[in-house]
Amino acid sequence: MPKSKSGNKGQRSINVLLLAGILCIAFNLRPALAGVGPLISDIREATGLSNAMLGLLTTLPLMAFGVFSTLTPLFTRRFGIGGTLFGAMLLLVTGIVIRSLGGVYMLYLGTLLFGIAIAFGNVLLPSLTKRNFAANSGLVTSLYSSLMAAGASLAAGISVPLAHEYKLGWRFSLGVWAIVATVALMIWLPQLSRLKKANQKRNYLEAMKTLGQSRLAWNVALFMGLQSLTFYVVLAWLPAILQSRGFDAEFSGWMLSLSQATGILGSLTIPIFAGRQRDQRAVVLFLVIIEIIGLAGLLFPQIGWVPLWVSLIGLVLGGTFGLALLFIVLRSQDADTATELSGMAQSIGYIIAATGPLIFGSIFDFTGSWAYSLVFLFIIAFLKLYMGLGAGKHGKV
Repeated sequence: MPKSKSGNKGQRSINVLLLAGILCIAFNLRPALAGVGPLISDIREATGLSNAMLGLLTTLPLMAFGVFSTLTPLFTRRFGIGGTLFGAMLLLVTGIVIRSLGGVYMLYLGTLLFGIAIAFGNVLLPSLTKRNFAANSGLVTSLYSSLMAAGASLAAGISVPLAHEYKLGWRFSLGVWAIVATVALMIWLPQLSRLKKANQKRNYLEAMKTLGQSRLAWNVALFMGLQSLTFYVVLAWLPAILQSRGFDAEFSGWMLSLSQATGILGSLTIPIFAGRQRDQRAVVLFLVIIEIIGLAGLLFPQIGWVPLWVSLIGLVLGGTFGLALLFIVLRSQDADTATELSGMAQSIGYIIAATGPLIFGSIFDFTGSWAYSLVFLFIIAFLKLYMGLGAGKHGKV
């Protein structure tokens, strides 16, 4: 029998509430990381940490992403998607608070804890999209990936003003995001009863072994990793690069914010357009060409026009991130496969990404020039093109 109008209206209401919860969680998955870059000088002055150790503040969450992303399906089997995401948001709040309490040990412990929390969110948002919004996967991916970029942009832009102009210090500037995460936690609370735990019949280890034998799955995972590597390098080191060229900390922070803001545009438009295409290889090629142009402008400071190059790089980073998430949805047969592929892609991807800020900072420490570090990103761009062409070809894992 066909569903009644009241039944359809009730289902739409549930989906709207679920989408609102997804977007609130998405907004909170980047500020805890994005606020660090503009405050690197403050943190260095307060702690005496080296560039390599400061890079670890960005690398440590990525290592957590790498380890816990692939384990996420085990948690959803035990607690369901709703329960796992609720626990993740609770851990996110806890980690942000601990990081702001004081001391180098607490700084790194809190960073590790919220890194674990973000790992769960990263994996499960594509799975929820496949499960509840498969017919509109491009649109929903655009919405939540753009909200992730918006959270990063806002955090990057207001970190320095909060710390300096409002004289709150770098610790409170980073800790304020615990309040926003608590709001998202409350909004997600009703989903604990609405999202029922699915009956998982297939073996987790066998499913991951099968994925490991798929070339397409590896292309998706490596594309995810390479685009994330560039994103987190820019997040961690763009302000330091600009400050070394004579720009002040506030301008450098706003340039990072600009890159995240144009990333919103990329995250919002690219998945919608790419989701309408049977084959996404042309989209990958376009994005990599734009990225190379932006990096070239940043490599040669005498050219000027810093806001333009930063905007192009941000546009590409937002677009490639949204595209990587869309690949997980488009290349999956069902929601279970999406969770497993998302876990694999983000685990392998973020292990690769975790090396980026550390390598980038170490190259500068060794050479004394950011130019050599930027050349490293050109190499990554060409590797990303190769993997993206494989991931963009029509097919299913």
